[in-house]
Amino acid sequence: MTVNPLLCFRGKKILAPMVRVGTLPMRLLALDYGADIVYCEELIDIKMLQCKRVINGKYSISFEVLETVDFVAPNERVVFRTCERERQRVVFQMGSADAERALAVAKLVESDVAGIDINMGCPKEYSTKASMGAALLSDPDKIESILTTLVKGVRKPVTCKIRILPSVEDTVNLVKRIEKTGIAAIAVHGRKKEERPQHPLHCDVIKAISEAVSIPVIANGGSHDFIKEYMDMETFQKATAASSVMIARAAMWNPSIFRKEGFLPLKDVMQDYLKYVWVRYDNHYTNTKYCLCQMLREQLETAQGKNLHAAQSTQDICEVFEMSDFYEETRAIFEAKKMSLETETQAEDDQMDDPDVIKMAVRFDKREYPPQITPKMYLLEWCRKEKHPQPVYETVQRPLDRLFCSVVTVAERKYQSTLWDKSKKLAEQAAAIVCLRTLGVPEGKLCEGENHLINKRKREDQEHLNNRDHGEDLAEPSHKKANFIEETSDRNVPKM
Repeated sequence: MTVNPLLCFRGKKILAPMVRVGTLPMRLLALDYGADIVYCEELIDIKMLQCKRVINGKYSISFEVLETVDFVAPNERVVFRTCERERQRVVFQMGSADAERALAVAKLVESDVAGIDINMGCPKEYSTKASMGAALLSDPDKIESILTTLVKGVRKPVTCKIRILPSVEDTVNLVKRIEKTGIAAIAVHGRKKEERPQHPLHCDVIKAISEAVSIPVIANGGSHDFIKEYMDMETFQKATAASSVMIARAAMWNPSIFRKEGFLPLKDVMQDYLKYVWVRYDNHYTNTKYCLCQMLREQLETAQGKNLHAAQSTQDICEVFEMSDFYEETRAIFEAKKMSLETETQAEDDQMDDPDVIKMAVRFDKREYPPQITPKMYLLEWCRKEKHPQPVYETVQRPLDRLFCSVVTVAERKYQSTLWDKSKKLAEQAAAIVCLRTLGVPEGKLCEGENHLINKRKREDQEHLNNRDHGEDLAEPSHKKANFIEETSDRNVPKM
């Protein structure tokens, strides 16, 4: 694997981490306009550790397919999405209060990002109540532990972002201690944790830090007091003697602030943003609407602003910004690509097409069955009654849409549902239904009348109670014996 060159944090214009704003479309737009480095929004270590890494190349609907790498939560929500375009310039910021968790997350993402950052400046309660963000500033030992562990444990540059302490001396002493951990740079928001954007920025404190340490210092927090256009970033950098400048709100309001040539009209910026959102990266419309509202700001009370606020889909948003034709053209491209992908999917299905497999188009709906009774249980009992080996399930997952299909082998015959399901368990139940219906064996549905498995459980439970009354000690109720437990393989599901 090719190792990315290490990031340089001197003389850079940087997009700051911003919750709900610093997603992939905004980061790419900032890079397009001239940003040197982009930080993702803060992502919490515990949530990231629940994610699986998915290379998601087939989901782009543009002609120029740009592969993404997605970190997907158990509920299928994409927590972090990145792509090759930003791989050497995106810094992954996490919220963490535990060195080992932080290292685990860093190892999970380090091959897809250019650097790792720890948030030590967020003053919001959702961060500080978990001992993260600005809460870390009062625990230098924990700061040192987290940063030292990361520097030793990953190959990418490690940074952190802090706020200043009540005194200049305490702030400088903390930063000197942080520098000794071996981090590559430190971003300093020049306000105390209890201060907000309307409070003056303490440029003198950032300057004192810049003069006290040898690592690059990234000045942050100047959007309200200093930075109104591109050249103001140079002024802010000189005022703080910093190595680089990091901007948040000024870039959120208009990311074309990174253009040396000057701002683009806001309408053009929002249309550029929508093209990334809709054509390439399928951003959820609620997040898209939030970011566009931040750009409109004082125009939110105009007719356009009110229409944006009322939008309930990406199509609605495109209409607000006079992009209906673009939306329809892109939709046509999407439909054409969808048909192409469906053709590929059919080809993949054909690879599984075995003339010896008996097939039906069925699904398992648990609402049609009594509690704790499933077709797989009926099939297992039938096999034991007929003295056949227990059913064998072979399940595959289709990469395109991550759906499952299962083939069950019973008495040397194979059975399969032609409908793909969202989980391995559902796919196996569907295969069992195909087998039972082919054999003419009851599958346990409520509409089949009296359920003999339930009656059998009741009888055996009563026997258990009677035996216990007579002093006999049985280990567990009869319905927990093996003949009532679905036997499934723990093997990983292969992908087609």
